[in-house]
Amino acid sequence: MVETLAWLALEVKYLDRSQSFYQAFLDLDVRESGDGETVFGAGETDLILRTPGEIPRGGLHTHYAFSIPEAEYDAWYDRLDKRFDLVEHTFGDARSVYFYDPDGNCVELGESEVDGTGVSDIFEIALEVASIDRAASFYESLGFERVNTGEKRERVRLTCGPLDIELWEPHLGLADARGGVHVDFGLVVSDPRAAVQQVRDGARAVTELGTDRRLCDPDGHYITLVSEASDQT
Repeated sequence: MVETLAWLALEVKYLDRSQSFYQAFLDLDVRESGDGETVFGAGETDLILRTPGEIPRGGLHTHYAFSIPEAEYDAWYDRLDKRFDLVEHTFGDARSVYFYDPDGNCVELGESEVDGTGVSDIFEIALEVASIDRAASFYESLGFERVNTGEKRERVRLTCGPLDIELWEPHLGLADARGGVHVDFGLVVSDPRAAVQQVRDGARAVTELGTDRRLCDPDGHYITLVSEASDQT
């Protein structure tokens, strides 16, 4: 049902400072800018920086992960190590490096078999939730599949293929990261109207946006279901 991530929005205190961070350290290009919001391109995904304002707001202290080519991992590590107190973890044969942006978001770069060069699509988002079972049931109804659960029941990982969602009860994860609060993100689906019917009973609110649908999940995160044709923020 879910095909890919369209965008992830982060709430920032000072837009110019945060914009400079992502341009200087991750080489992201600005796709749009104005009205308290900057949209960066990361592969096919948009990363949105947004100052506090109307709902839906961007996420606070959100942990999320970009893909980078395997061949570039060492170069990225050496480059970032000059400015940040990096934390590194290995998952099977894949390495990831963690560091923080100016607004306390934990950014992960994970080596992956991706084409091209530089930072690519976002492949993981961590959301803070009050109840693992309730949140997992909601996202499974959208078409995500459960991959694993933390040993202490603090987290569960779900996937739709190109995107993994980590549902975290409040705790510190790897690199002392925290799950995001009131995160706003978009998911590309084949039929937004059909998809929303699967989760309508579990959603706090459903808003019609033309052919798209915006959901508020049980923990206050906003998910906009967009079709391939619209795919707009």
